[in-house]
Amino acid sequence: MASLVHPTLSLTFLLPSLTPKTPSSNKLPFLSRSSASQFHGAQISHHILPLSLPSSSSSLKFTISSKVNKGQTPPPFTLKDQDGRNVSLSKFKGRPVVVYFYPADETPGCTKQACAFRDSYEKFKKAGAEVVGISGDDSSSHKAFAKKYRLPFTLLSDEGNKVRKEWGVPADLFGTLPGRQTYVLDKNGVVQLIYNNQFQPEKHIGETLKLLQSL
Repeated sequence: MASLVHPTLSLTFLLPSLTPKTPSSNKLPFLSRSSASQFHGAQISHHILPLSLPSSSSSLKFTISSKVNKGQTPPPFTLKDQDGRNVSLSKFKGRPVVVYFYPADETPGCTKQACAFRDSYEKFKKAGAEVVGISGDDSSSHKAFAKKYRLPFTLLSDEGNKVRKEWGVPADLFGTLPGRQTYVLDKNGVVQLIYNNQFQPEKHIGETLKLLQSL
């Protein structure tokens, strides 16, 4: 028996034994290599490829990852910053925080975005907010990036993109490029804005500041 696990629903379905059985009039079509083949008393078109199924004593679980939505508290994390120190999301509890995921250090769009956050950093501080950038680059890459462009805020290393996956940040360009997405969390750690714009990174700054100034 196999289970399909979803954040809000659970669906259980039966997988048949691998041993072919004699057809029966009360069996429904299931799987076969050709229209003339039989599998557990069922027929299927030759256009469909056969599945590799476990034995009847085995069970499978399929997990569909969720994503963070407005009004939710995102999954916690602890990641290393550009100086190799551990930083947890809980550190920012009690004040707003802008968490922005970006593809990579030193790319044109990401550099433009980081410098735009840098140029408006005092406005974010005035609004009582912190800025945190996250990408899959390691701490040494972040350190060089921050030094080169004089970035005054925290950059975190999400090697393996674990946090990106847990938050459900969408990829771009048919899944080939890590997505650029910004989250604004209020002082209680609840998401108040999610903004995605891969090709106009500077727009993240205006949208986030507008919301922070209204909190």
